[in-house]
Amino acid sequence: MAAERDSLGARRDIRLGEHIWRVMSLEAAEAAGAGPLSRLPRSLKVLAENVLRHEDGLVIGAPQLAALKTWGEAAAVGQEVPYHPTRVVMNDSGGLPAMADLASLRDAVVRAGGDPRRINPRVPADMVVDHSIMVDHAGSPDAAQRNLDLEYERNAERYRFLRWCQGAFDNFRVVPPGNGILHQVNLESFARCVWTETRGNQRWAFPETLLGTDSHTPMINAIGVFGWGVGGIEAAAAILGQPIGIVLPRVVGCRLTGALPRGVTATDAVLMVTQKLRAVGVVASYVEFFGPGLAALNVFDRATLANMAPEYGATMGFFPVDAQTIAFLEMTGRGGDHARLVESYCRMQGLWHDPAGQQPDYAEVVEIDLSEVEPSAAGPRRPQDRVALPAIRDSFEAAFPPAPEAEGRLSDGAVVIAAITSCTNTSNAQNMLAAGLLARKAVAHGLTAKPWVKTSLAPGSRVVADYLEATGLQAPLDALGFHLIGFGCTTCMGNSGPLPPETEAAIEAGQTTAVAVLSGNRNFEGRIHTQAKANYIMSPPLVVAHALAGTVRIDMTREPLGTGQDGKPVFLADIWPTPEEIAEAAAVALNAPRFTNRYATVFQGDARWEALPSAQGDTFPWEGESLYLNEPPFLREVPREAAAIPDITGARALALLGDSITTDHISPVGIITPSSAAGQYLMSLGIPPAEFNSFAARRVKHEVMIRGTFANIRIQNRLAGGRTGGWTRHEPSGEIIPVHEAAERYAAEGVPLVVVAGQDYGAGSSRDWAAKGTLLLGVRAVIANGFERIHRANLVYMGVLPLELPAGVTVETLGLDGTERWDVAGIHPAPEPGAGLPARLHRADGRVEELTLRCRLDTPFEAECFRAGGILPRVLRASLVPEAA
Repeated sequence: MAAERDSLGARRDIRLGEHIWRVMSLEAAEAAGAGPLSRLPRSLKVLAENVLRHEDGLVIGAPQLAALKTWGEAAAVGQEVPYHPTRVVMNDSGGLPAMADLASLRDAVVRAGGDPRRINPRVPADMVVDHSIMVDHAGSPDAAQRNLDLEYERNAERYRFLRWCQGAFDNFRVVPPGNGILHQVNLESFARCVWTETRGNQRWAFPETLLGTDSHTPMINAIGVFGWGVGGIEAAAAILGQPIGIVLPRVVGCRLTGALPRGVTATDAVLMVTQKLRAVGVVASYVEFFGPGLAALNVFDRATLANMAPEYGATMGFFPVDAQTIAFLEMTGRGGDHARLVESYCRMQGLWHDPAGQQPDYAEVVEIDLSEVEPSAAGPRRPQDRVALPAIRDSFEAAFPPAPEAEGRLSDGAVVIAAITSCTNTSNAQNMLAAGLLARKAVAHGLTAKPWVKTSLAPGSRVVADYLEATGLQAPLDALGFHLIGFGCTTCMGNSGPLPPETEAAIEAGQTTAVAVLSGNRNFEGRIHTQAKANYIMSPPLVVAHALAGTVRIDMTREPLGTGQDGKPVFLADIWPTPEEIAEAAAVALNAPRFTNRYATVFQGDARWEALPSAQGDTFPWEGESLYLNEPPFLREVPREAAAIPDITGARALALLGDSITTDHISPVGIITPSSAAGQYLMSLGIPPAEFNSFAARRVKHEVMIRGTFANIRIQNRLAGGRTGGWTRHEPSGEIIPVHEAAERYAAEGVPLVVVAGQDYGAGSSRDWAAKGTLLLGVRAVIANGFERIHRANLVYMGVLPLELPAGVTVETLGLDGTERWDVAGIHPAPEPGAGLPARLHRADGRVEELTLRCRLDTPFEAECFRAGGILPRVLRASLVPEAA
């Protein structure tokens, strides 16, 4: 921290009782000529303070600070600031590969004759093991314990690696399995809003900022913490103290008015916000919420809205600090003197929200009236496809015209999975209590879940289980089959486990279009379960209601959910909890001791965790025959000096894709099927399908992951001759073969590869394996109409060049069919951010067409990483430079 230099004289003090806290004052910096900071959006004020506190005299100074507001409006390509997060948070799905990258960096340093301890976290990093549990068992009192037993059995090797990491690396902590989901644990316990450090005899206070290895990291924006999701490779660089270069974004203000009507949930609100902001277009923008409507949203509701920032395309969904924030800190055991410091600091820095006061200048303001929100769901394929509750049936039938009813056939639209899952909604106490209250009323009426529905409850925090038990609401949930099955990102990430054999048989026999309903955040094709073609996101109480109905082909506002024990029809309105009932339950459920007692031991594992053997030493002893952990291949042969990257000549398209290709399409996270290339590979090693585990669990086994890249069961590669899944056509032979086999053949032939796609390429999760797998298949560049923020950055950091087609030019207008060859010039000797690169398209009939592709290296930092061959080779070379004495 370089604040001691303070070239602008911006240091000021906050006095609270006997303590004095030193801060970098934005008001003082503005008075000293640093630019018009007072009118900046609040998120950019946090970033401005970060810049002030880390000024190094090289790239940061008054001119850059003065440009903050201009950059925020224009988001000019190539203008960037380095960002230093306070800390990094990780899930095991993205974080374990990141730690494997750090371990491989140590190996590479040793091979180069350096000290492996040079690779050590300089920024505190916390990992929550939350992505490995699967819903193998459900609907029984012992389901949670049985699922945890299987989790340890399957993942012991991975967990032994994490135990080694705990001992080998400083500043690294692990929350063992069975304790919750990263973002909910972060919100309820880890986050401080204002961070404090003691340096010498001075106490410093500054805004807490972070990066996380999951796209839903913005959930922490609910309490004014500046942070977003990144891939594991970017997180690894941040952990090592590397500044992250970011372009100053367009900041969109979202002015909230009104209040949610009775019977409407925060889930309904976020689905409307997602739909509206997607229509506005906020990809890669910061969205800041403000306005009088904030007073009607508690932090639980704000967390639901912030969590789904990736779904509306924003980098962040930032909420300012106000009285609701302070009340939440008090309720979760972070109040007292700390809460007073948070309020004092935020008022001093202009970060406090006063709805009647002057608001910041925004590039654009979107108005949303919360009183217009209505009960809704999103589906059947995308989270932005909101439909009002009465219209769910129509939306399903429009997407999947139902077959005629037949005796003994499971009807189209049958709900086969009903999952209360995901931190998006299990972090919302009012939503969870509403689900329990609805279940209690349903049981009182004599309703039961339909027998073909697999029901499950997987909260993101053990606190939820505590308060459901304390309020007596777990018992009626159990009665409907919503037994606790564990704590983690189960169904939301595709770890939904098998359906009952009789349900699978019924789906197959009748070719039923089955449905999953979940309280998650994503419902992309093929993500939730291979046998659920349609998927709907909805609030926890609506998940319970659909388990009772057993179908989405129902208008719950008019038709009964079932017949009560008195023989009369029971409607949703009969069992929907009132706000007063929810408030009464919340008064019992929520208090500071419940949170502080539960989180006091969150880093302590159970006996199994503590008994796991772990290796010793500064480097990890990779086992060559391991089926889970192999040394990542990205740093095995890195030259001391980066070589110039050649232009692309004669490239073939490995995949020709349409719009809205998600990271789930590119690199699936869920189950591995026996018929897939990855499944065939595992069986060739003698692994039976029952032990395949998931793609998320095998992310440090690159031979599996290569075979999973572009191999989602629903992906439609236009070169695959009409087949879905991981197939492509090899040219010029014309053979339809698995994607990884085609890549191997092209590599043997010396043919470079590209991928060509449409709009919104890389939407969805932050998984860096979507970029790592792309690189290992030999893809030099991805050419698309538009990229989602995280995946574009991941491609850059792995050394794959993202290129954007000219406006109005698409796969269709070009008439591409995969027989073409691509040349792209301007890459050698070094591409510049935002430059137009000349490209030639060589047709099979000999015609040559020319076009200009926009280089989507968006900052000088990204260009530097690309020229280095990726961010990991860049970090490796930096670690070999002797430290100054």
